[in-house]
Amino acid sequence: MASASDRNPIIIGGLPSQVPDFDPEETREWLDSLDAAVDERGRDRARYLMLRLIERAREKRVAVPEMRSTDYVNTIATKDEPFFPGDEEIERKVLNATRWNAAVMVSRAQRPGIGVGGHIATFASSASLYDVGFNHFFRGKDQGDGGDQIFFQGHASPGIYARAFLLDRLSEAQLDGFRQEKSKAPDGLSSYPHPRLMPDFWEFPTVSMGLGPLGAIYQARMNRYMEARGIADTSKSHVWAYLGDGEMDEPESLGQLSIAAREGLDNLTFVVNCNLQRLDGPVRGNGKIIQELESQFRGAGWNVIKLVWDRSWDPLLAQDRTGILVNKLNTTPDGQFQTYATETGGYIREHFFGDDPRLRDMVKDMTDQQILHLGRGGHDHRKVYAAYAAAKAHKGQPTVILAQTVKGWTLGPNFEGRNATHQMKKLTVEDLKRFRDRLHIPITDKQLDEGYPPYYHPGRDSEEIQYMHDRRQGLGGYVPTRVVRAKPLPLPEEKTYAAAKKGSGQQSIATTMAFVRILKDLMRDKEIGKRFVLIAPDEYRTFGMDAFFPSAKIYNPLGQQYEAVDRELLLAYKESPTGQMLHDGISEAGCTASLIAAGSAYATHGEPLIPVYVFYSMFGFQRTGDQFWQMADQLARGFVLGATAGRTTLTGEGLQHADGHSQLLASTNPACVAYDPAYGFEIAHIVKDGLRRMYGGAPEENEDVFYYLTVYNEPIQHPAEPADVDVEGILKGVHRFSAGEKGEIPAQIMASGVAVPWALEAQKILAEEWNVKADVWSATSWNELRREAVEVERHNLLHPEEEQRVPYVTRKLEAAEGPFVAVSDWMRSVPDQIARWVPGAYQSLGADGFGFADTRGAARRFFHIDAQSIVLAVLTELAKEGKVDRSALKKAVDRYELLDVAAADPGPAGGDA
Repeated sequence: MASASDRNPIIIGGLPSQVPDFDPEETREWLDSLDAAVDERGRDRARYLMLRLIERAREKRVAVPEMRSTDYVNTIATKDEPFFPGDEEIERKVLNATRWNAAVMVSRAQRPGIGVGGHIATFASSASLYDVGFNHFFRGKDQGDGGDQIFFQGHASPGIYARAFLLDRLSEAQLDGFRQEKSKAPDGLSSYPHPRLMPDFWEFPTVSMGLGPLGAIYQARMNRYMEARGIADTSKSHVWAYLGDGEMDEPESLGQLSIAAREGLDNLTFVVNCNLQRLDGPVRGNGKIIQELESQFRGAGWNVIKLVWDRSWDPLLAQDRTGILVNKLNTTPDGQFQTYATETGGYIREHFFGDDPRLRDMVKDMTDQQILHLGRGGHDHRKVYAAYAAAKAHKGQPTVILAQTVKGWTLGPNFEGRNATHQMKKLTVEDLKRFRDRLHIPITDKQLDEGYPPYYHPGRDSEEIQYMHDRRQGLGGYVPTRVVRAKPLPLPEEKTYAAAKKGSGQQSIATTMAFVRILKDLMRDKEIGKRFVLIAPDEYRTFGMDAFFPSAKIYNPLGQQYEAVDRELLLAYKESPTGQMLHDGISEAGCTASLIAAGSAYATHGEPLIPVYVFYSMFGFQRTGDQFWQMADQLARGFVLGATAGRTTLTGEGLQHADGHSQLLASTNPACVAYDPAYGFEIAHIVKDGLRRMYGGAPEENEDVFYYLTVYNEPIQHPAEPADVDVEGILKGVHRFSAGEKGEIPAQIMASGVAVPWALEAQKILAEEWNVKADVWSATSWNELRREAVEVERHNLLHPEEEQRVPYVTRKLEAAEGPFVAVSDWMRSVPDQIARWVPGAYQSLGADGFGFADTRGAARRFFHIDAQSIVLAVLTELAKEGKVDRSALKKAVDRYELLDVAAADPGPAGGDA
C-alpha cells in the first residue's frame, strides 16, 4: 500500500507561481528549445514533446499541473499492453454462449401469458468487460477471506445469470423463472442484483442507479477501516463497480469521488460502460461523455484509464503522424458516433473519413466491411485486460476505466445503437437467426422456427466449460456468491444496562444522551466493544458524543498531522489511523453508505460490525430513504438513531429541521424495526433485544433487520425502571407506564417518545380538575404494533378454519376502559396506524403540517399536542359517550387559553442543536 505522503498530497499537480527565477539563463534555454520545436517541426510536434515531458515529470514525481482531459484515444499505448494470459478463442466461445443465453432468457420471459420483461442491451454492450473480470481478475471467497466485492450494473443481470447457467450454478428452470420470483419458486430469479431475494448469490443491490458507485466507494473505505482496526485482513480485496455513463448523471454517482482520492483507495476500480446512451437516447449527443467524465475524475484526484478503441484502430493511429485522425476523433460528438454504430461502412467512409484527403488516404486500401468493423475498446478482450491490469497495479489512487462500447452489441441491426434498445425485450425469429450466425451458436433454423428459442450449453465436459471452471478455481471460487461465515457474538452482561435502568435522578437529560450513555457502556465490553462503528455527519458534539473523541478516536488513514485547536480540552478532537469513529463530513448519503458497508460486514468479510449511525432525524428517511431501502436489500444490520426527533423539540431550527414524519417513512421499510422510546430503561431493553436479534444467534438464527430509534434533544427526568417492568410490552410496542390513581371517570392516554411527559401532566390535570382517572401508556412502537396486527389479520384471512388470532395491541388494551387518546410529536398518521385494532373509541393528536421556529410550548400549543390539549381531547371523547357534560369542553378551551399560542408555557429550555 502506498505511503500516506504518496497518497494524499495537499496540492495535487500544483505549479508554484511566486517562486523567483534563480537561473534565468537556463530558463531561456528551455523556452528557446520550445520555440525552435514549434518553428521547425510545427505545433503538433511541440505538443507531443510537451506531453512526453509532462509524463516524464510525473514519473519523477515533479509536481506539474494536471491535464483535465486527454485525446480521444486509449490511455494505454499498444506498445505498453501486457501479455494476455488467456486463450482468446476459448473465451470468445464462452462469451458467445453467455450472450446467447442472456438474450434468450429475456426473450423467453416475454412468452405469452408471462410477459415480465427484461433488459438485454446493457449486458450486450458490457459483456466483454465482465468476461475479462470473471476469467482473470475477480477473486472469490473460497480462500477464506471476503474475496473481491463486485457491484454489478443492475440492468446487466441477465448476463450474470447466463454465465452462472454455463457453470451449473443455475438451472434452465431457473433461467425460465426470470422475474417470476413467487410463481416459479424456488426457481424464480430476481430482476436485478438483489441479496434479500437471492441471499446466496447476489451481494450488492445496485439497480437504484447512483447508489452503486456510492456504495462501492464506502465499501472500499470500509475494507481499509476493518484492516486498520485489526478486525479482518482485507488487503487482497478489490472493489469493482460497473456503471453506466448515463448513470453518472445521478448526483450520488460523482458526489463522493473526493473521499476515495483523499484516502488513496487504490483498492477501488470503477468501470464505466460508455455506450453513449441513456435509457431513451444519447447521454451527450452534442458532447463527449468520456471526455467530460475524464475531466471530472481527474479533477477529483482519480487515476483515469480511457479504453476507447479496439485493436483494429491501432494501424490507423500508428500512421497518424500529423494528428489529423486524432483531431477528428476529438471533435466528433457522441451523437454522431452513435449514428456510425448503426450505419454501413460506406457511410462511415464518406462521413467520417471523407471530409479530408489525408483521412481518405488512410483507409483507401480498406474495404467498407473492414471500416465497419473498426470497433470500440470495451469489446476487445486484450484491451480490457490491459486496462484492468493497469488499474490493479496503480498505487495511491482509485482508478476509473472509461470503456467505450455499443449498446446492444452483437444483437443485430434492429438493436445495436438504437435509441429504443433499452426497452426492447424480444428478438424476432429473424433477429435470432442473425444473432445465432454472428455468435456461431449450433442451433438450427428448425429449432428457432418451431418454438421458443432454446438455451445453449456446449456440454459439461467441453473445453469451454472446463476452462471457465479452471479460471474460477484459480481465482478462489465462483462469483457472485454471498456467504455468511460470521459466528454469534457474545452478548453483554445484564450489568451493562444497569445505569440506564436507574434513571437520571434529579438530572434532566435528553433521550439522545440516555442512548449515548448506554453506548458508552457497551463499547467498554471486552467481547464486542471493538465491533461498534460510530457514524455521524459532522455533528458528534450536537449529539453529546464528543466524549468518545479521546478514547475511540476518529478514523483517518493519515492520522492527525496537525495540532488540534482544542488540544488542551479534555474532549479534544482526535484523529487516528485506527480510530473507531467515522466522521464523514456533512454527507448523510456518505454516512448511510458507511452504515450499509459496516452493517453487511458479517457477510462480506465474515466479521460482524455493529454500526451506530446518529443523525438529525429530519435528514434520515427523508433524505436518504432510498439508501435505507438499499440497506434492507443488502441484509445489513445495525442501529440507526434519528436524533433531535419530533416536530416541536428542536426549538429555533425551524421548518427544515422539524421532523414529524420519519416514523411513518420508517414504517414503509419491512426490514426496519422502529421505536420511539420515552425513557432510558426502555432504550436499554430495546438495544439489548436488538443485539440479540441481529447478532446473538447462529447465522441462520440472526435476523436481517436494522433498528431505528427516534431520540430527542429535550432534557427530561428519566425515572428508574419500575419493579414490575413490562419488558414484553416495551418490545412489542406498548406498556402501561402509569395507572391513574385519582378520579372516577376512566380514560386512557397513549403517548410515545417525548410526548409521554405531556401525557403524565395531562393525567394529573384530569384527575385534579375533571375527576377523570386516566392511565398513561407508553407506545414505544406504533409501527411494530401495526406490523404484528397486520400479520395476524393476514393469518386469519388465509386460515378461517382455525381459531382466529387477536392482535397484541387489542389483547393488551382489552381490559382498559376507554376512550383512548393517542398523542405524539409526529403527524397523526403515525399513531393512527393502530386505530382499527384499539378496543374502544380512539382519537389521535399530532403535529401535522410544517414545523417552525418557536418555543417548545408555543409549538405544542399551535399543534394542540400539549398537556392541556390532551386534556381537552380526553374530555371531548368522554362527552361523546355522555360521561362528561359538553359544557366542560368550552370551559377547558377558555381555562387553558387553547386558542392563544402565546399563552402556553414556553416549556423546558436547553438541549438545542
